[in-house]
Amino acid sequence: MAIIDFPELKALLVGDGRLMALDLGTKTIGIATSDVRRTLATPLTTLKRSKLAADLGALDALATKHEIKALAIGFPLNMDGSEGPRCQSVRQFAANIERHGPPGLAALPTVLQDERLSTAAVTRGMIEDYDMSRARRAERVDAAAAAWILESALARLR
Repeated sequence: MAIIDFPELKALLVGDGRLMALDLGTKTIGIATSDVRRTLATPLTTLKRSKLAADLGALDALATKHEIKALAIGFPLNMDGSEGPRCQSVRQFAANIERHGPPGLAALPTVLQDERLSTAAVTRGMIEDYDMSRARRAERVDAAAAAWILESALARLR
């Protein structure tokens, strides 16, 4: 399904069902899911990126396993709110999901959620709150950033 806006998504989401957020990086994809009532976001995993077909297959498997109803993809706007080259990359990935993804994944409604400073906020929290080492943070930061993106999207849906 094409990229839609939040009012359209809210109208489509009738009843319970999980959402999944993606934090797209050049080397990894951070993934988080919500609970079925869409009140809590939880980091799920981080995928190492490879070929597009493999990435879409892995995302489809997770979406099917967790009975995902919609996707929220982090949209890296510039600090002034303008779109830069990374935004085009995210739009292209969303288009690839729709055009080349497995039918279940391609049919999911997708929204773009502003992710400015998500990774920085998550990393700072890991350092300050949990005193995590750099290596341990590297393992978890992408999925945690996806959870931050999903929390923002859930707040917009409320």
